[in-house]
Amino acid sequence: MMARRYSWAFAARVLIGAGVLFIVLNVLFALLNPLTLIGHLTIYNWLVPGRERLPYGASADAYNLSLNSLEAMFASHVIAEPKRADEFRVVLIGDSSVWGVLLRNEQTLAGNLNQAHLQIGGRTLRAYNLGHPIMSVTKDLMLLDQAMQYAPDLIVWLVSLDSLPRAVQLAPPLAQNNPTAIRSLISRFGLPLDPDNPKLITPDFLARTLVGQRRALADWWHLQLYGVAWANTGIDQAYDSYAPRTNDFEADLNWQSYKTPTPFSANDLAFDVLDVGQQIVGNVPLMLINEPIFIADGKNSDIRYNVWYPRWAYDRYRVLFAEEAKRHNWPYLDLWDRIAPTEFTNSPVHLMPNGSAQLSQLIAAAILALNR
Repeated sequence: MMARRYSWAFAARVLIGAGVLFIVLNVLFALLNPLTLIGHLTIYNWLVPGRERLPYGASADAYNLSLNSLEAMFASHVIAEPKRADEFRVVLIGDSSVWGVLLRNEQTLAGNLNQAHLQIGGRTLRAYNLGHPIMSVTKDLMLLDQAMQYAPDLIVWLVSLDSLPRAVQLAPPLAQNNPTAIRSLISRFGLPLDPDNPKLITPDFLARTLVGQRRALADWWHLQLYGVAWANTGIDQAYDSYAPRTNDFEADLNWQSYKTPTPFSANDLAFDVLDVGQQIVGNVPLMLINEPIFIADGKNSDIRYNVWYPRWAYDRYRVLFAEEAKRHNWPYLDLWDRIAPTEFTNSPVHLMPNGSAQLSQLIAAAILALNR
């Protein structure tokens, strides 16, 4: 009986001690908030090669996942490798078309530019794919701000109309889950965004504990686990069958919150975010590109270019973009109609391999002209 009482008492002390330790660890984790430091810990670029594009997806078969840690995303990317002395470093910023949906790494814009082995001032051009899906120039700006620590020689930023409405600027989860980075941009550059916008997810004390951050920690760990399989296969997205982009449309003139062909002004679009980008890069050249879109020829194509854009809205956007570029003296290239409609896959901006190669040739020519 004595031994049994001792065993129960011992077990109780162990449980109480473990409970106290668990609480202390959670409180310390919340106070120290070490996720940023943990994000820098990585097996990429030393044990396994760096990834060619930022992690994004939801398929274990693709050895990839979406996560919200900017530190972990950049640490896993090949851009974190030391810059070579003979390297002309080009950073590509933009949406899912730049990231390369349905394209293998070598078929993306970055992949094609790298295969061209362009020479600029005696250095070899090396392009880095920092595109990330979900359209918002503010999300792009956040990634551009992070990218400047890697000493780029040129920034190429691809934009489309759906990246610019004020209402979508905080729509991407990557922006919503990085409130510190977004608020820093708002504070430093006076961006017309509300730092207290409820879309910005600010974790409270409990959410910052070890328990509250278990999903973020699991994402970081899974990214490391996927590294070996990804390095052996090069697979980072699932290449499933897809529904081709639509060529026929309803007789609909609506775009975003504009229900009729109401002329909108430059102030209705986030061109000021592009101007902040020019401030962030400082003396590093930044080339803005209006990316190619699918141009339909089917039903009601006389009033709509594609499923996203009625003609009146997109035409107005192109006029405004050209005016803003001229006013601010931005290096600007409008490639909206330069890729044949047959070269688009499942959206108005996603390209087939041949279309991506054609786009890379157009951009390569512009890069060479800019650096003569």
